[in-house]
This record gives sequence, C-alpha cells and structure tokens, in this order.
Amino acid sequence: MSERYSVWSLLKHAMGGHKGWERAWRDPEPKKTYDVIIIGGGGHGLATAYYLAKNHGVRNVAILEKGSIGSGNVGRNTTIVRSNYMMQENTAFYEHSMSLWRDLSEDLNYNVMFSPRGYVFAACSQASLDAMVRRANIMRLNGIRANILTREELMKEVPYLDYSDTARFFIYGGMMQPDAGTARHDAVAWGYARAADQLGVDIIQNCEVLDYLWSGDRVVGVKTTRGDIGAGKVAVAVAGHTSVLAQKAGLRLPIESHVLQAFVSESVKPVVHHVVVWSATYFYVSQSDKGGLVFGGHIDRYNSYAQRGNMANIAETTQGLASLVPFAARLRLLRHWGGIMDMTPDGSPIITTTPVPGFYLNGGWCYGGFKATPASGWCFAHTIANDQPHDYSAGFTMDRFARGRQIDEAGYGPYNHLQ
Repeated sequence: MSERYSVWSLLKHAMGGHKGWERAWRDPEPKKTYDVIIIGGGGHGLATAYYLAKNHGVRNVAILEKGSIGSGNVGRNTTIVRSNYMMQENTAFYEHSMSLWRDLSEDLNYNVMFSPRGYVFAACSQASLDAMVRRANIMRLNGIRANILTREELMKEVPYLDYSDTARFFIYGGMMQPDAGTARHDAVAWGYARAADQLGVDIIQNCEVLDYLWSGDRVVGVKTTRGDIGAGKVAVAVAGHTSVLAQKAGLRLPIESHVLQAFVSESVKPVVHHVVVWSATYFYVSQSDKGGLVFGGHIDRYNSYAQRGNMANIAETTQGLASLVPFAARLRLLRHWGGIMDMTPDGSPIITTTPVPGFYLNGGWCYGGFKATPASGWCFAHTIANDQPHDYSAGFTMDRFARGRQIDEAGYGPYNHLQ
C-alpha cells in the first residue's frame, strides 16, 4: 500500500491536526461555457455528471450547487435501498439501480457502505399479507429475490417487534427482500463527486441559478450568483425545487413539494439488523452503524419548501416506532430533520427531455430518490447525451400525465398501509 493511503499515513495526518490533506475534488472557477450544465449537486446531479463523463465521454460538464455538496436531500434521507416494486417500469428501473449499488464502491473507488441487510415488511392484516404475496410473485417473475414469511418465521427474523396479545396491531406475517438494505448517504455524494471530478467535471459550489439564458426559444445557459455561464444543454436535478426551476423555463409541472421528516434515536447495541416496515401505517426503521435507530413515516400533509418539522408528524411517527418496537419507547430522540419531496400524481419519477430545446428534467422522486441515485444518473446521462430516453426510464416522461397513463404503484410510498 502506498504512503498516501496507508494506515500509518492516516494516523500521521490525524495526529498532525489534519494538515496537508488533499482536496477530494477541485474548487474551480466557472468557465464561460460548458457542453452541459447540471443544476443541483445532490446525488442525482453528481451521478448524472459521472455517467455523462464515464459512459458518454461528455466531460466538459459543470455541476452548479447553490450550497455545498451533500447539504441538500442527499444528506437528508434515511438511506434505504430497495427494488420491491410491481409496475414494470419501476421494477426494471429500480432493479437496475440495485445492480449498480452492488458494485458502486468498486466503481467509484470509494466505500459507499452499501449494506444489503434485507428489507422486511410486516403485514398487519390478512389483506396486507395477501398483497405482499402478490408483490413477491411479481418480483420473482422479474428476477428479484423475495421471501414470504409466516408469523412464526417473522418472529425468528425480527424478534423485537410487538407480537404480544396486547399489541396495538396484530402482525400476520411479512415479506422480505434479502438483497435490499442501506448505504451511507454522505459517502455516496462524496464518492460520486470525487469520481466525477477525476473525469474532468467542474463542481461549482455556492453558485445559485437565478434564471436562464436564451437564444430564441432555446436555453443556452444560466444566470447565477457567480455570473452568466453558457451551455449547450442545461439539465435540472434539484430534488424539492424542481417545479421552481422549471417555472423559470416556462414549464408548469405536475409536482407538489412536501416536507418529509426523519429521526434518529440515541445509540443502543445492535438489535435492528434489517430495514423494517409495517403496513399499519407508513413507518420504517433501521439501525445505523453508530447505533441510533433511524426512522420515518409520512410526508407532512401540506405543501412547503421548509426543512423544519412539526409536532403532529413527530407524534405520529414516534407512536409508530413505539407501537412496532416497544423497547424503543424508552429511548431518547437524538435529532430529526426534514427534506423536501417532489411528489407526482402517480408516485413515479420524471426523467425526460422537455418542450424547451436544450432543457432537461430529472425530478418527482417522491419517497424513492436515494435508492434511485445510480440508475437515475445512468438514465439521465443517457437522455442528455442522446436526446432520447434510456430503456429503463422510457416510461418516466411527462407526457404520460397528458395521456392518462400513470405508473401508479399500489402500495407505493404513503399508501403502503392501504394494502
């Protein structure tokens, strides 16, 4: 191992007050023009730039981030990675994302801490269990592993749930996707940023896009807080603010923005070895490497661009934790935060060209943004480079709403408890 990456080198730098560290990626001044500008330095924007450079040889690319890398939704989620969908478009897309997740650390030469610990869905009614059997069979037909668990098997797999006679919701059984799990959100952002930078992509932080530059009806650049920057193509990947940036280009999107809160408890010894979801309400929990229980639930019911929480949602979500995992009622809440979700009418995303020449959109990820990061970047890069959708994202164009062909996933996101 070279001196640069040896354990002794790390110890030397640590004991020396962290002096002499090299930047993970450059901090360049914006050029006057680029082949492609990507607005948004979150996971999807960074992944898009990386795959543009790697897969399509488009390296004169700038990522414009109004804050710092990792400060948006990519750092404000619960890190869940899965592909347990039923609709063909979603099944193919998210399973492609899973295939990219499995080798992502090696691909980026950066440990994203992907942990295929399994995703367990506990059914709180016979109807819910029947729906899970149907979902599992569809997954299997598409080559995705899925296991149906009886109540007794579930008790062995996740023994800390409330199976008592006084349980608020009786648990009938469940379904598990054994290959699903979690990844470290910060590491995903840093890994894609460093890898894109090494391929020549400029990452411009603290650079807010204010408006677009036009030549006739074509977008040819952006106006920013760091000056005007020209571009052959402009792509938007700004989870939570997609409709705002699209409106500046004259587009009205079928998107609403809502806050999604998430929570972390104080640390405890390892006990929650999977991601666990239940059907009584929309609730999910996992345990981080630091020992905290990471959990969340519904979006806030009102539209908002704020990143703060509210007591009604805090109460509902913590009640879900205490009802499902009784011992957690004794834990203290360490912190909670909010991310802004772009919610589409059918719960499926948008990756598309637009009626505006030179302008491309990636948004509407609802609850599925983090898990989609690799496939989103892969497909959006293809769309930008070729002006046509990738096979995996061909159904995610905006005209589906005009045609009435929604990709409406039964049991998707906030509607899981209706199964």
